[in-house]
Amino acid sequence: MRPSTDPANTAELNRLLRDGPFHLALRAALAARGLPLQRVRHHLAAQGITVGVTSLSYWQQGARRPRRPESLRALTALERILELPDGALLGLLAAPGAGAAARPAGRSYRTLFSGGGTVERLLDGLDLPPDGGLHSLGHHERIHIGAAGELRGRDSQQIVRAHRDGVDRYLAVHHGDPGCDASRVRVTAYENCRTGRVRCHPEAGVVVAELLFDARLRRGDTHVFGYRIEDGTGPRSGEYVRGFSYAGGQYMLQVRFDAAALPVRCRRFARTGPEAPRTRLADLTPSGRHRAVHLVEQSVRRGILGIAWDWD
Repeated sequence: MRPSTDPANTAELNRLLRDGPFHLALRAALAARGLPLQRVRHHLAAQGITVGVTSLSYWQQGARRPRRPESLRALTALERILELPDGALLGLLAAPGAGAAARPAGRSYRTLFSGGGTVERLLDGLDLPPDGGLHSLGHHERIHIGAAGELRGRDSQQIVRAHRDGVDRYLAVHHGDPGCDASRVRVTAYENCRTGRVRCHPEAGVVVAELLFDARLRRGDTHVFGYRIEDGTGPRSGEYVRGFSYAGGQYMLQVRFDAAALPVRCRRFARTGPEAPRTRLADLTPSGRHRAVHLVEQSVRRGILGIAWDWD
């Protein structure tokens, strides 16, 4: 490999390695060495490091940043492959404010519920940006509880806005009750989207589904879409929770019970994490012939919102 000898290109690369941002520095280093991404992947594989071309592309576009240990190991190898000083790229990842403009501040799925680590591994297998390039303006969710008290399914309608160009999909996450059979969960797209790849983790009861839009959104565009998740495979349920990685947007949650299984008490609550105590507790009065309760949050906070109920 021979670095570019163009003084202007060399000066620009040196400036980006000094000041960032990370994705432009990586892109300039790749261009200076004249290495296509497929060739880079081959060099990494020769060192026992597996990184997909899609992930490399996201890194240089600024749509995703290497965070996992394997990704950081790949970055160290990349510095050698691209003949850069040790720590040149890693240092940009650690720079104050790095990536702050790329997306709203969010929280890891690991901090939202006990199966969050499983969700992150399933998302990583899809090679998509962790925030999807979207933030929520409104989310209406309707939960259906069956005659045996089981979670039958949920209907979701969402309004989202893109905060980067080229967004064409959303990732829906379903975390069933303990003992559910994730392999039998069905995802149906019914409004302004269609179902793409679906991944599940049977032991954790987690399903991640790709919902594909018909057109790519530009930054600032809004989109309305709806989908349904059918479960019904778990035991009697006692609560439904929704984790929010990002703040903002309205959320409405309605839980409707079968006439054959009506709870004796319902209440809403919030949590900062899966092990945190419930806060903002309030009793909910059923409506619609005593079969449904709901909550409305005008501007959600990062964390967990939910409704719990007692059977006796």
